[in-house]
Amino acid sequence: MFGEMLPQLEEKINTLFTDIIQWVSQTFNLRTTKINAWIDQMKSTALNSAKSLIGPTILSMGGMIAVFLLLPVYIFLILWYKQLFLEFISKLFLAEKHNTVAEILMESKLLIQNYLIGLLAETGIVAVLNTLGLIILGVEYAVLLGVISAVLNIIPYIGGIVATALTIIIVLATKSSIYALWVLILYGTVQFIDNNILMPKIVASRIKINEFISIVAVLLGSALWGIPGMFLSLPLIAILKVIFDRVEPLKPFGLLLGNTMSSNKRKFLKFPKK
Repeated sequence: MFGEMLPQLEEKINTLFTDIIQWVSQTFNLRTTKINAWIDQMKSTALNSAKSLIGPTILSMGGMIAVFLLLPVYIFLILWYKQLFLEFISKLFLAEKHNTVAEILMESKLLIQNYLIGLLAETGIVAVLNTLGLIILGVEYAVLLGVISAVLNIIPYIGGIVATALTIIIVLATKSSIYALWVLILYGTVQFIDNNILMPKIVASRIKINEFISIVAVLLGSALWGIPGMFLSLPLIAILKVIFDRVEPLKPFGLLLGNTMSSNKRKFLKFPKK
């Protein structure tokens, strides 16, 4: 149904765009031709930038499709050679360290499983809240928009902004502008519930990483590996914390990554006064 409505949706968006141009022209005393010239210039610049990005985008999409097609093969081979990998890991460490290594591997496995379960539960709850709110507001394609917003919300800090902007554009094209404000309030409320209740109780409690390290990890993951890096950054940091907590010289780094602080209020370091 959404696909069939795309031509009408495009026409409504063009009408909305024209109304915005007229409002800007009347409010700021600008000629419509001048505004259209600015828009044409921006379109030309964007088109040139898009042309230069088409090649890399196609290559990256092809690479992602290839990875998804080969993913079952990778999983099968990893499971097939599981014993070989475990034997390799055992050879890397002394015999007296094998129990510690086994504990780290088991705890990492459980951590990833719990993280994925928590993430799926959080996404499902956010999808239900978004969908119910959009249905109450009478927004078209409420289920589709609610699910898309929940899936985008998996991307930390950025996905929620993209989801809100996408839904508001659809709402402005299909209903009156006041509904865009209600959608903004709805998504803000859902984000508040997600960030303060769902994420700490369902997801963050399973990996026990503090907020500062989480933000830094997401930014570094995005810079290194793009969107996949944003997904993988938190579980990778959580696995590092498990390792740091088990290795005596690395325990200070595990403390730094964690979300617990000592209740002792005394000053640990005293800096000399100038």
